Amino acid sequence: MCAAEATASLLQAEENFSACLARMDALIFKPLLQSEPSDQKGKENFKLFLLLNDQFQALWNLTEENYRIVKQKCSTSESFCIQDIYIVWKGDLFLSLYIRYFVTFANYVVVHGFEHATKSKSEAWKHHKTVLKQFLTDFTSETSMSLALYTVLHKPIRDHVEQYILLLNKLNEVLKEGSEKDIVTSAVKEYVKLKSFISQVLDEACFTKTLWKSLGYKFTDMLCVPERRLLEDSKNLPISANTNRSDRILLFDDVLVLIQGNSFQSFDLKLVWVDETCREKSAPGPYGLRIITPEETFVLTAKDPQMKAVWQWKLNQAIRQALNGKRDFPLWGKTGEGTEPSSCRFFTYVFRLESKFKSASYEGEWQWGKPHGKGTLKWRDGRNHVGDFKEGLEHGFGICLVPRRSEDRYDCYKCHWYEGKMRGYGICEYGNDMVYKGYFKDDVRQGFGILENLSAEHPFKYTGQWENDKKNGYGVWEDKDRGERYIGTWLDDHRHGQGIVVTQSGVCYQRTFHADKMVGSGILLLEDDSVYEGNFTQDLTFVGKGKLSFANGFILEGTFTNKSGQGLQTQGILNTSNEQLDERITKAQLGLKEFPVEKRWKGIYDQFLEFIHSGCKEEMEESFTGFHIQTSKELRKSQEYLFCQRGSEDVSWKTEDILEELVQHHELGSLQSYLEKALKSSLHPLGKLLKALTIAFQATYSGIGANRHLLTMAQEEVKYYAKKIWEFYQGLLHLALEQKGQLPVKCVDGEVSDQRAYSVVLPLILPCFYPELFMLYMLYHEREDDLYCQGIVDLSLFPDIKLLEFLDVQKHLWPLKDLTLTTNQRRSLIKDKCFLSATECLQKLITTVDPREKLLILQKTYEEIESTVSRVVEKDYKLPMDDLLPLLMYVVSRAKIQHLGAEIHLIRDLMDPTNQGGLYDFLLTALESCYEHIQKMRLHQRENCHVVHTS
Repeated sequence: MCAAEATASLLQAEENFSACLARMDALIFKPLLQSEPSDQKGKENFKLFLLLNDQFQALWNLTEENYRIVKQKCSTSESFCIQDIYIVWKGDLFLSLYIRYFVTFANYVVVHGFEHATKSKSEAWKHHKTVLKQFLTDFTSETSMSLALYTVLHKPIRDHVEQYILLLNKLNEVLKEGSEKDIVTSAVKEYVKLKSFISQVLDEACFTKTLWKSLGYKFTDMLCVPERRLLEDSKNLPISANTNRSDRILLFDDVLVLIQGNSFQSFDLKLVWVDETCREKSAPGPYGLRIITPEETFVLTAKDPQMKAVWQWKLNQAIRQALNGKRDFPLWGKTGEGTEPSSCRFFTYVFRLESKFKSASYEGEWQWGKPHGKGTLKWRDGRNHVGDFKEGLEHGFGICLVPRRSEDRYDCYKCHWYEGKMRGYGICEYGNDMVYKGYFKDDVRQGFGILENLSAEHPFKYTGQWENDKKNGYGVWEDKDRGERYIGTWLDDHRHGQGIVVTQSGVCYQRTFHADKMVGSGILLLEDDSVYEGNFTQDLTFVGKGKLSFANGFILEGTFTNKSGQGLQTQGILNTSNEQLDERITKAQLGLKEFPVEKRWKGIYDQFLEFIHSGCKEEMEESFTGFHIQTSKELRKSQEYLFCQRGSEDVSWKTEDILEELVQHHELGSLQSYLEKALKSSLHPLGKLLKALTIAFQATYSGIGANRHLLTMAQEEVKYYAKKIWEFYQGLLHLALEQKGQLPVKCVDGEVSDQRAYSVVLPLILPCFYPELFMLYMLYHEREDDLYCQGIVDLSLFPDIKLLEFLDVQKHLWPLKDLTLTTNQRRSLIKDKCFLSATECLQKLITTVDPREKLLILQKTYEEIESTVSRVVEKDYKLPMDDLLPLLMYVVSRAKIQHLGAEIHLIRDLMDPTNQGGLYDFLLTALESCYEHIQKMRLHQRENCHVVHTS
């Protein structure tokens, strides 16, 4: 058969089939569509028949169109090609229309559509037996009308599909090997599949129809839907569920049904997992299949392995097809064919049974019957949780909304979860305008955290330790209404134990507290430098025995009373023998014994230590070290960063990369630059730790907390930060080496470790704390700096030559050549020209925060002075101490550095211990001498003035 003959045969077949469809339309479809039934069941079936008619009309239209196209080709074309045969070239369209027709036809069969149709029109159909005989050669008068209709509406169409297959097979036999033969061969396979599909669809429909007929109305009313198909029945292929659980098991294409007596349970196949392995303590048995659903797990047991294999295959294929949202084509292959359904799925389910999720709707990812992956839980009362789940519980990052009972507001928790409970870092935005940023454990605030009231009424901020959802341990409370900051210990949300209170006015006191009340005596440091030791009230009124030390050195000791309308009264002794300021009093340092530095901010260190002990798992990183995140937006970004694919252009701070780099840079040469980069990064664990410590430091010492009596507390705290960061770096390095199978570095002794902390880490972290720390130094040395500044002002009045002479600088060292004169200018009046390079160098002291760099500037200043002197004497000249001090004092007076005392003492306190006794130490000592000498000059002038006025 050639292409032309094939086309001619197709033309004849399509002409005959089109005529057949026309008769079916006129004699069957139109009579059945003339009037709509009045009963509910009849109306539902009538709608299905309308759909069947729509599919029939689409099939008829395609046949007519194909007939016209083929007829046109036959009349106009002399040569034919494969494109002229539309059942091949447009095969997908033909197949889809035939599939839709038979699926709709099967739906009508399942609900006993033909029985209802012939029953409602029984009288009319008696006259149509002759009509049906035209379609059925084996029609007899005993044949039921419903069966006749069933046959008439599918057999001619089914036969036509077989005619297509026969025609295409004949065409295939005469075609030569090549692309056209391959196309026809492929088309034959698809039509053969269609033939099989039609047979399977009709068999399933009849099988399902028979089931609905055998079940009572109670079951059919609830289970029977047109699209549902019965795939297997335990009455036909025996299998049983757990003892006393069911009498009958029905597998449909969308649900698994267990019937027991007059009740049944149905399980959506999209959320059914079949497991023959032992995932739980009770094994399914040799011929058992464990059926896992979101809320129930049970075992189906077969009598032999063959039955088990068939049920397992049918279950898995039904589940897979349900998940795909469409049936296979054809519906069933041979046993063993087809892939297993995925264990990971995405679906919505409402929990029914008693559990923490009862009545909640979960939409998201599932694995083996449990929420696993990303998902959303919603309860009827308004609660909802969006985030990560693991094995049925909240696990990982999540956002939870909880409605408040008394208000139309929500508490919003953005937190890390562990096995169903909040654990790790999170941000909670409460509905009452409070915000908590900190750590949780077992659903309560635990560890380090910040609670802030953002409302205009009673604003406050607490930064410190939490235990069992209450403030416990060391913490800082700022009452913005009262302008006070409390630094001390807490117990069950109350100030309890030792505490320091700093006020906005500059008053500072230290007391013992018990349940928020002051008890015992304390020390009160007033803004005029007076110090009171004894008992006093909340409003700072002296009561009882006490000692008041005035700034001028006088001491009043006795009993203080404060009667209404009479003011403060005292009975005691006033000691006026000491008329000098006592720095032990005016500069008293608080909190050193009461709050050992190693016990402050323990909650921050504990989290980081736990992270290291956990093996630095990347998925746990933000849970342990997330405190660098202070806004909800940053929190979301950090999660995106952790779980998204990062580009190669990003700096990689993934945990495995961090540990790898630690090993590469643990030698001292490259360690400094690596740590500098790590500490500046908000993505590196050490950088995150530093950020948390910075927040704690600022909460204590910034703003109201800037009080000179807290300087030593702050200074030792910064040093301890460096020590802990070095310890944690060593912990990370130890872990990295262990994971690479290398021997960890030998532990160095404590002294060497502290030295590394001060020399390597401290200079790197100091910029984070410098503003608050330097402010404390300025306040502490305010009196001395005032004297120094007045001395500088006095010295600045001197021209250069007069100042050199006044400071006893030897004349042969004066750089007179630097005093360039202009017209009408006298050399004796020129200012700010001598030792200009050294002066400009020293002025850079205030441009850096690192003590190392400040010492380098001091060394450079010394070298500039020496260079200038060598130029003046025209030879290399090493300055002895006697010459250096006057010259350095000259440079200091001309540099006019504000707060030089604060600068000197900061360098002295925080410099590398290895520099003690060396050149840097010598130069710093020389600078201190200059500073003190300038102060004494001013003080001496004041005393002289006092003597003159007295006389």
